[in-house]
Amino acid sequence: MKVIKRDGKIVDFDREKIRIAIGKANICVEEEDRVNDTQIENIIKYIEKLNKKRILVEDIQDIIEEKLMSLRKFKLAKEYITYRYTRALVRKSNTTDESILSLIKNANKELAEENSNKSTTLASTQRDYIAGEVSRDLTRRILLPEKISKAHDEGILHFHDADYFIQPIFNCCLINIGDMLDNGTVMNGKMIESPKSFQVACTVTTQIIAAVASNQYGGQSVDLSHLGKYVRLTKEKFYNQIEDDVKKKLSKKELDEMVMDRLKNEVKAGVQTIQYQINTLMTTNGQSPFVTLFMHLKDDDEYIEENAMIFEEVIRQRLQGIKNEKGVYVTPAFPKLVYVLDENNCLKGGKYDYLTRLAIKCSAKRMYPDYISAKEMRKNYEGNVFSPMGCRSFLSPWKDENGNYKFEGRFNQGVVSINLPQVAIVAERDEEKFWSLLDERLELCKEALLCRHEALLGTTSDISPIHWQYGAIARLKKGEKIDKYLNSCYSTISLGYIGIYETTMLMRGVPHTEPEGEKFALKLMHHLRDKVDTWKKETGLGFALYGTPAESLCYRFARIDKEKFGTIKDVTDKGYYTNSYHVDVREKIDAFTKFKFESQFQPISSGGCISYVEVPNMEHNLEAMEEVVKFIYDNIQYAEFNTKSDYCHVCGYTGEIMINDDLEWECPNCHNKDKNKMNVARRTCGYLGENFWNVGKTKEIKARVTHL
Repeated sequence: MKVIKRDGKIVDFDREKIRIAIGKANICVEEEDRVNDTQIENIIKYIEKLNKKRILVEDIQDIIEEKLMSLRKFKLAKEYITYRYTRALVRKSNTTDESILSLIKNANKELAEENSNKSTTLASTQRDYIAGEVSRDLTRRILLPEKISKAHDEGILHFHDADYFIQPIFNCCLINIGDMLDNGTVMNGKMIESPKSFQVACTVTTQIIAAVASNQYGGQSVDLSHLGKYVRLTKEKFYNQIEDDVKKKLSKKELDEMVMDRLKNEVKAGVQTIQYQINTLMTTNGQSPFVTLFMHLKDDDEYIEENAMIFEEVIRQRLQGIKNEKGVYVTPAFPKLVYVLDENNCLKGGKYDYLTRLAIKCSAKRMYPDYISAKEMRKNYEGNVFSPMGCRSFLSPWKDENGNYKFEGRFNQGVVSINLPQVAIVAERDEEKFWSLLDERLELCKEALLCRHEALLGTTSDISPIHWQYGAIARLKKGEKIDKYLNSCYSTISLGYIGIYETTMLMRGVPHTEPEGEKFALKLMHHLRDKVDTWKKETGLGFALYGTPAESLCYRFARIDKEKFGTIKDVTDKGYYTNSYHVDVREKIDAFTKFKFESQFQPISSGGCISYVEVPNMEHNLEAMEEVVKFIYDNIQYAEFNTKSDYCHVCGYTGEIMINDDLEWECPNCHNKDKNKMNVARRTCGYLGENFWNVGKTKEIKARVTHL
């Protein structure tokens, strides 16, 4: 006999669940009002003798109530009915009161740690989080099928879009900034025409970024190469102005020099506008816009020289940093920077190698930019090189009606992530059970993703004119539905995954960096990819495998599993799961080997991937970093440095903090001496505290240093 549960899931009839439920009611009444084991057994047998192929769980409960009444156990029946009603209330109860009140009192630690870019003490951020809490509550209780809500709560999967699911907004996108600048746009009901200068183009770009960020959830990306055209326009304007002023009294060389001086100042001012506006604008979700600036010097770009000027200024200003309230230069969180390595700048004698060296210097001090290898990316995306959405989510190649590849103006609908280590924990090294359970849970993820997709269907362009009517994504008419951009591979919908390393340890007893573990990990990755490819064929939707949905999720899944299954060596004992396919941070592995090993997973995880190495202060080891960047170009599609330099939490100072042989240090800016309020790198041997990559002054990345 099969039982149909409230969420529609069909399970085998389990007689013990009836015995347990009646037993709980029995405890709540006096001895004379209870039923004995024989009477309970008779109730169970009655239900079994109905010989139904399928039965609703509500029908089973109705029968139990009737039988208790027929036995004249009225108090017990009342207790059972009360228990049943209470369970129904729990399933539908409001759960936001405590979380919202704790948020307002700044006592909600989970929300405070969820996003390091948002301060939960700010009224605007609190307002956004309150809306998110309400959305999560309604989503869990009403909008999602109960089995998906339950799976989310139990850490089987993570439904990333719950805190904005009640609204028809999507996750992240590539803004079609070229179209918006060239053909104009509309903001707040006001026409914005195509700019006539670089400075105005920069201002319009940041206003577009702020408007877009306020009407979607995740990150956005802007290809800066579209601004080169406006540098050219400004240059031509300067030529005309100066020629009119001097009436041809200057030589051609003198005229060129004067124009270039003005142009450099214009570019500097324009880039400063972008940097300061992005960092001072506050979107409606209580933070600076989550925006990535994409920098790719394409040889066939007629504005390549102008774009080289823009990129150089962007990197220089990021290297300098931005002043905080104390007047100290610090590293801003936004914009994120992505720099493309191509033949003309990959440190092999290319014309723009100087830009790459500047980018490396910036990475050493400010952690950005990230690096994309054009050579490797072309292998994975049908010869194309394009920006990630935000900083890590990638689109699939897609052609328009004219057969042209299109990436800008596309978006991601949403993300659901699967907890892979939990599958392995439950499977207990039973290979057959593992793959069977994995497939069962993947189908649950698919259903959750379809809920995300179906919630967006029927949305009209009026929900966000900047996206749908005025060019960021499309130029639809008022009232026109967005469905054609959902019901195709124009947009992606992503399956995320956590913990390849831990899953391999559980199933094979070795990390995935060892041959046996590597074989299993690749098999698992291909299995995930085959699933999303199958879903894509079945539905025509842009399902994609996404390797880096959220670092905070690594901690959430591990915390849930530790509470449920206890401490498991090399798995739950760490307090976190390793993100996607990454090598665990505790493994002793050099940067080159790490990148080379992880590079084989990136083409499989084409919906999103990045690899990184963590290093101590690198400002004195630029030659070593150059070798790593060369290696990135030849071996891996997308990589970054997580550079750790000294940082004072009191005043925000970033730079070298004085250390003597007695391990005493002092911030040179505010003279703080409290070691608990500083992150300090030990110059002679690596990082004092956590584990980071030790990079020598030679061109070889040396072995891992675990502790001073």
